[in-house]
Amino acid sequence: MSVQERKERERAARECLIVATARELAEQEGWDAVTTRRLAERIEYSQPVLYSHFRSKREIIGAVALKGAAEMAAALRAAASAADGPRTRVTALARAYLEFAERNPAVYDAMFQLDGGLAFANENTPEPLKDAFAALLETLCEVAGDGVHPALFTETFWAALHGLATLTRTGRLPPEDTERRVELLAGRLAMV
Repeated sequence: MSVQERKERERAARECLIVATARELAEQEGWDAVTTRRLAERIEYSQPVLYSHFRSKREIIGAVALKGAAEMAAALRAAASAADGPRTRVTALARAYLEFAERNPAVYDAMFQLDGGLAFANENTPEPLKDAFAALLETLCEVAGDGVHPALFTETFWAALHGLATLTRTGRLPPEDTERRVELLAGRLAMV
């Protein structure tokens, strides 16, 4: 291994450490607690080292969001592939989405609430975000219905899931009724 390859590997490992530490801190104390000073203390590198990887907290949030999108896509695909039949897949997909949002609130915020500098719904959208949407689309396209554009249907279903996740987390919807909401959503929107 060349010196250059070793340096690149070390840089990539350090970047992963920064992202993982930011995520951990945000999950424990919220995004306001994520500062370059706190991150530098936790990973035992100087603030200039952090800035050599990420120019701002915004970029760190974006990196956490991209990692989270990849994780969400994997969780959605695993849930859908384990289910049998279109409606069961849609229900499993909805449950997996809501479970991801509940288990990873800071990551979910990085993905959908905070400004991570990421482009959505255009040609500049990063691949992990496109893939997370594709993980929804793959299951939902089979239940969109005749004459309904699958991507538009997926956006609408996603918006409903996001609303459920956000309203439940903020205490505006009682969590004990989540399963009934999932069944209602799957039953009414995915009419198969």
